[in-house]
Amino acid sequence: VQLQASGGGLVQPGGSLRLSCVASGSIGSINTAAWYRQAPGKQRELVAAVTSRDYTNYASPVKGRFTISRDNAKNTVYLQMNSLKPEDTAVYYCNALIATKVYWGKGTLVTVSS
Repeated sequence: VQLQASGGGLVQPGGSLRLSCVASGSIGSINTAAWYRQAPGKQRELVAAVTSRDYTNYASPVKGRFTISRDNAKNTVYLQMNSLKPEDTAVYYCNALIATKVYWGKGTLVTVSS
């Protein structure tokens, strides 16, 4: 099983980006999926999570600005990020619980700067 994250880049403050995370390989279905981020010099932190029943949870700094969603037919999880701020700059990682195992994707860099 592999998770491939994409969609990062450079964006100005106030802008938007959509991250995607595609699961490939011998998978049944994704249970809980999540996005984490790690800023320079800081610990990795949870950004948002979505369960198999589409219950969502968000970190306080991103509530109201970010939206996590999933497309089960495509084995893909998305993170729509709006009203981006410089403090959102980080490497973003996707994470998925598939069967009983947790998988991590390689990160995608998001830089918010003017």
